[in-house]
Amino acid sequence: MPLGRIQSFRIASSKLVFIDIVQNGRRLQSVCDFSKLPANAITLEDFKGFCKALNRGDIISLRGRPGRTNRGELSLLLLELPQLLSSCLHQLPVDLQDKESRIRNRHVDFLVNRRSADRIRLRSEVINYIRQFLVNSHHVEVQTPILADAAGGAIAQPFQTSSLEFPDRQMTLRIAPELWLKRLILGGFDRVFEIGSCFRNEGLDSIHNPEFTTCEFYRAYADLEELIETTEKMICGLSQHTDSLIRDVYKSLDPQIKLPSPPFQRLDFIPAVEAAINCSLPDLESPDAVPELLRIFQDRDISPPSPPTLPRLLDKLSANYLEPKCSAPTFIVHHPECISPLSKSFIHPQTGRRVAARAELFVNGQELVNTYEEENSPFEQRRKFVEQLRHREAGDSASASVNAVVDENYLQALEWGLPPTGGWGCGIDRLCMLLSGTSRIGDVLTFGSLRNVVALGRRSSKDNNNVI
Repeated sequence: MPLGRIQSFRIASSKLVFIDIVQNGRRLQSVCDFSKLPANAITLEDFKGFCKALNRGDIISLRGRPGRTNRGELSLLLLELPQLLSSCLHQLPVDLQDKESRIRNRHVDFLVNRRSADRIRLRSEVINYIRQFLVNSHHVEVQTPILADAAGGAIAQPFQTSSLEFPDRQMTLRIAPELWLKRLILGGFDRVFEIGSCFRNEGLDSIHNPEFTTCEFYRAYADLEELIETTEKMICGLSQHTDSLIRDVYKSLDPQIKLPSPPFQRLDFIPAVEAAINCSLPDLESPDAVPELLRIFQDRDISPPSPPTLPRLLDKLSANYLEPKCSAPTFIVHHPECISPLSKSFIHPQTGRRVAARAELFVNGQELVNTYEEENSPFEQRRKFVEQLRHREAGDSASASVNAVVDENYLQALEWGLPPTGGWGCGIDRLCMLLSGTSRIGDVLTFGSLRNVVALGRRSSKDNNNVI
């Protein structure tokens, strides 16, 4: 028995009405012809009353047989009057383009705008594909703590809260699951992954939201080349899968990018920056590295970040000179060590500089994937944590928020012997933006960005006037 919401209806005559219902994105046309209903089942006046009572948005059930109209359209020819299951007490709009109304009434937006709903359905397909890809590669899916007494695994400002169970301790929401997942590698789980929410108490714009979804996997004995090849295989396969779905099912979407076949192009961080600025970078391990970088910024009339610490200055050079070159899928590889404190590092054979065994995948100038070989020496990791603290003392509040003190618990765990391990992280929201063809992160979140969610708690004059 077909069930669904009335999308439209057309009263053709006093004895004939066409009713279109939609359910789960699929439309069905039905034909209710008074002359074809069972004799004495209903009077003509009752039939007319039923037609007048029809309302767009009502949920009904239908019983009939498949057939064709006089114009040859495949339809359900009803054998009895539709049964009302739930009434829609508001006038369902035919079109909803007002931005504020769409934000405050996201459920109506999904009902009216096919593209809004298709983006969310495609998001589910993306997550399912990634999950199955990793399961097929013998990774174990796990869930790690979201609430803890310290946030680690990234450089970011955490959200802080408290617990009635521990009134004297400050709690934080996780900014990344990385350190938890590496503890599982230590515990003998050679391949693990997690898809879940992370929280960073930072800016909000078209590509950033304080609450976001990531996928991270960790694989024992994987090196950087294996991680890059896995990334290319996953992303290309996913792109082909979503292209097929958009062509056949989610036809309202129109992504503007077609990913090339691997291998993707690569940019070696330090040589590429030096070529772009037409001069050599200073010795990054020298105490004079920051003043010399500031002179490079001044000579090129670039505003330095605030505070101008070594990692931030190098990130800014990448953002200015490398990332804009990454319209097509491009890996930026071998970052300076100070940018990647959790990554294993080595002496670059061409430049002689200490760099990280790390790669970032950019598409359309935006980062999609961050992957690197994990630092597994507790001695080297301690040195890098101390270096982070030094940047904090130089005024980097973001580093201070992550490691106000050296993470002794994690260092102690490393003493049990972390095998050579490759780590991989992807922002699901940005990936969905790319594959669905939207430039706003709120479009791929079920109820929009944090700004939209907060706005749901406030009523506007349009709500009070019953616009929807």
